Amino acid sequence: MSQLPRHVAIIMDGNGRWAQRRRLPRTAGHKAGVNATREVVEACGRLGIEALTLFAFSSENWRRPREEVGMLMELFVSTLRGEVKRLDANRVRLRFIGERGAFSARLRRQIEEAEAITADNEGLRLNIAANYGGRWDIANAARRIAERVAAGEMTPEEVEPERFAAFLCLADLPEPDLFIRTGGEQRISNFLLWQLAYTELWFTEVLWPDFGSAQLEEALEAFATRQRRFGLTGEQVRGNG
Repeated sequence: MSQLPRHVAIIMDGNGRWAQRRRLPRTAGHKAGVNATREVVEACGRLGIEALTLFAFSSENWRRPREEVGMLMELFVSTLRGEVKRLDANRVRLRFIGERGAFSARLRRQIEEAEAITADNEGLRLNIAANYGGRWDIANAARRIAERVAAGEMTPEEVEPERFAAFLCLADLPEPDLFIRTGGEQRISNFLLWQLAYTELWFTEVLWPDFGSAQLEEALEAFATRQRRFGLTGEQVRGNG
């Protein structure tokens, strides 16, 4: 692969359907999905990809059955506890984005401890979007800017796209080059709405628990064949226009 993305964003879809096809409870699919997540994180680290952002739990997922949400919260806690040493050993820097206030004190503590343990690592930047929504991200940025304007620290004329983007989650990272969604759905589902403006989209029917390094490489190979123009013509990109 001659061209790798610096930043990959993934919606990990299909855990519940994976379990249902095997006549298992949906919770079994979420547990199986942890293994896929581990394999993809390790593959991104080996390949030298700079950042990986995973959509683990959206702000809309609270509408799911109470038992499933409760299990997901417990899975977050147990996975963090079990994986943080492995991430740290592989120099992965872990960060969570989203509104944490709805989480239990125990989960918030686990998140903070995991972030602190890996804070100085210089390898893959792993971002977990949990209780996250793209509209929430934009609204939160707008609120912070409004506070600056009200305090006289900014003027309305200074609120331009580049300045606005600095108030969003992941402002310190390059915007995603490649977006992957598993499970057959072809939408972005309120994920990184601002940041995906020029991202290459890649969809697969493969359910998340069956997604691994081979499928990731397939997506990366497809990405390498695309011409990213950012509003230019193809001739301009090739240097002929």
